[in-house]
Amino acid sequence: MEETRKNGMLVDVDEFPKSSGQAFILAIQHVLAMFVACITVPLIVFSGYTTASGANLAQVLIAPTVVSAGVGTLFYLFMTKFKSPMFLASSFAYLSPMITAVGIGVTETQKLPNLWLLPIGMAMVGLVYVIIAIVIKFCGVRWLNKLLPPLVIGPVIMVIGLGLAGSAINNLNNTASGPYNLVHILSGLVAMIVTGLCAHYGKKTLSLIPFVIGMGAGYVFALILTLIGYYGAGNEYFKIVDLSPIVNNFVNADGGFRGFQAFLDYPKFLFLQGAESQPLSWSGVAQAAMLFIPVSLVTVCEHIGDHENMSGVIQKNLLEDPGLDRTLIGDGVATALSGGLCGAANTTYGENVAVVGVSKVASTRVIALACVIAILLGFISPLMAIVQTIPGCICGGVSLVLYGFIASSGVKILMANKIDMGNTKSIFVASSILVAGIGGLAINFTIGEVGFSISATAVAMILGIVMNLILKDKKEDKKPAASAEEE
Repeated sequence: MEETRKNGMLVDVDEFPKSSGQAFILAIQHVLAMFVACITVPLIVFSGYTTASGANLAQVLIAPTVVSAGVGTLFYLFMTKFKSPMFLASSFAYLSPMITAVGIGVTETQKLPNLWLLPIGMAMVGLVYVIIAIVIKFCGVRWLNKLLPPLVIGPVIMVIGLGLAGSAINNLNNTASGPYNLVHILSGLVAMIVTGLCAHYGKKTLSLIPFVIGMGAGYVFALILTLIGYYGAGNEYFKIVDLSPIVNNFVNADGGFRGFQAFLDYPKFLFLQGAESQPLSWSGVAQAAMLFIPVSLVTVCEHIGDHENMSGVIQKNLLEDPGLDRTLIGDGVATALSGGLCGAANTTYGENVAVVGVSKVASTRVIALACVIAILLGFISPLMAIVQTIPGCICGGVSLVLYGFIASSGVKILMANKIDMGNTKSIFVASSILVAGIGGLAINFTIGEVGFSISATAVAMILGIVMNLILKDKKEDKKPAASAEEE
């Protein structure tokens, strides 16, 4: 397609692919990369809750969550002046406080979830981000660079990638949603291998969309096995692709045709679910503050780590231009918007960072196109139904590459900054981060009846910062240059 830029990109941040069709496929790739993780949040948080009409609340809020990802990312792009090719979608970091908040006041007799606490909590998170951004705007980021040097950021990024390895494997072998299954593993590996072949040997467009091709190949393979093994032979072990979302899209619970809604329907946003929620109380607002504000301080650290990662991928310092103040405001306000639309927080997605790195297409206009597709996806019922049939094992297969790429980016940062890993300080700082993060050293505690959790990634970053500050660089005994020359 285009020649490689100095930063290794084929299409840079401020550029657009020559072909609109090519741009569309590249945008689809970003949507597919984030989709499974994005919809997992509502599926977990609202599991077991139903609407007044008896509909599964988790399923109802899938479309709003996908639309929220597009809306939030568009705001982020505008806020960062289209200089940061990030895609934002629902955050796993807030799962615990979201589940707790939704369950406040729920009893055996009163089973309605406490939905209003979610947009309130996310508004608080957005406010924290904005306050920190204002401090950075007036105080600068030098203190931040000292706090988070490459020696800390590199291993933290490795933790972000390797910490997701368990999720990829669980999706690949089906244990995320059911029993261990070798057929699922085979289907996922087909997706992974085809992705690798396209990325390495593909020419022109094929090399730019390896994940679309890989996931497509894995899906077709899994669908064939499902049609033959499950629908043909009746063997449950071969049920890889669940086609029920497509059937349910066209047929009502009573067996009748859904009519126009089977083709076009509006997402049932959270702010439209008032009748499905418990009434709001001041005590609930206070509990929401205790739940969400501490976690927001942790996700700020993850935000910085993800932007350091993307900076390394595109060889541009995003913390300086467009600036950390702008990226934080973009992320924070996007989270507040998402809270009102679907209840979830928005966050930068490592999967999409990896897509930029592997495809070498950093165009923010491609990201914007992906946002439009995600928004439209929430309104077009058949497309939403088809995407919901993509099995987790296919995403798990390509995630082996995606998450590994993230971890490799951390190694690349250490190499680019010529970090001496033979140095005692470097070994201790990196070791504390890697073992705490990959080992899963999360910190859980309660204040009163409210539980809090600091993720393993955040704990690893904090430990790395502490170790880096208390272990001072030793002054090496160096001989004068003249003596060295004499030798």
